Amino acid sequence: MADEIKTVAVLTSGGDAPGMNAAIRSVVRTAISRGLKVKGIKKGYNGLLNEDIIDMQPRNVSDIIQRGGTILGTARCLEFKKAEYQKKGAEICRKHGIDGIVVIGGDGSYRGAQALSRLGINTVGVPGTIDLDIACTDYTIGFDTAVNTAMEAIDKVKDTSSSHERCSIIEVMGRNAGYIALWCGIANGAEDVLLPEKYDFNEQEIINHIIESRKKGKTHHLIINAEGIGHSTSMARRIEAATGVETRATILGYMQRGGNPTAMDRYYASIMGAYAVDIMLQGKTNRVVGYRNGVFTDFDIEDALKMQKNIDEYQFEVAHLLTV
Repeated sequence: MADEIKTVAVLTSGGDAPGMNAAIRSVVRTAISRGLKVKGIKKGYNGLLNEDIIDMQPRNVSDIIQRGGTILGTARCLEFKKAEYQKKGAEICRKHGIDGIVVIGGDGSYRGAQALSRLGINTVGVPGTIDLDIACTDYTIGFDTAVNTAMEAIDKVKDTSSSHERCSIIEVMGRNAGYIALWCGIANGAEDVLLPEKYDFNEQEIINHIIESRKKGKTHHLIINAEGIGHSTSMARRIEAATGVETRATILGYMQRGGNPTAMDRYYASIMGAYAVDIMLQGKTNRVVGYRNGVFTDFDIEDALKMQKNIDEYQFEVAHLLTV
């Protein structure tokens, strides 16, 4: 199979994540150094269906490793969930001489890669998502930058919350995963951390915590709320009414997706991008690159999608212990 691969394409799909450009750069330069031609597919699977495909040379990826977002653009493509459009995508790959595709994105992107693999296009996924919610890997590209961006913003809100003796609810991203919230809860010294995986919606417990803290002389209260729980503004109104403590909600939103990637995101993205090209040349397809127990490795996409990932119980316990 390795002998059949002459042209590799790369695309980014789903939500953008800092470090995607570093991964693109690594795929392009590794593939060219291995004697392959490289094409870039713009705007994810939507760009594939619309044949928005460009040739890529090393100079196309110069001076991008420090940039957030993705130079190829990204989009969510609901059409690509349908068999007829998956078949069309495979036919377009053959039309453009594309033998394999490196897909940088999350689990939804891998389902598209899996479909293309079944239709004869070699595919390898690279985990690019700020949510850290891909079960087969301990690390996903973009998480470190996103959690540091959120941490710095929360520090700033905490300063003004303390000055005004307020309760602050700060909502961070993560879809249905609570990893950004957990990390920020510990890193920012939050009094309460609400995670989709753990929260029992007992708002009275939070109210009691705020009241007890006030009795002990605590003048401000920080709640980190995960996107998967949401409703931070209405929660703030209810807490203020119940406690008499001025309460404000801040939703950090898409700022967490942007910004220059950290060294960690640049490094992991670069290694994972190169690894994706090299395992494809070894004859592997329908794979996801991962990082586990200090080692870069790969998994079958079907197996990877079946894996479950849960919040570590000990880390969650520590988050609560440190609020005392």
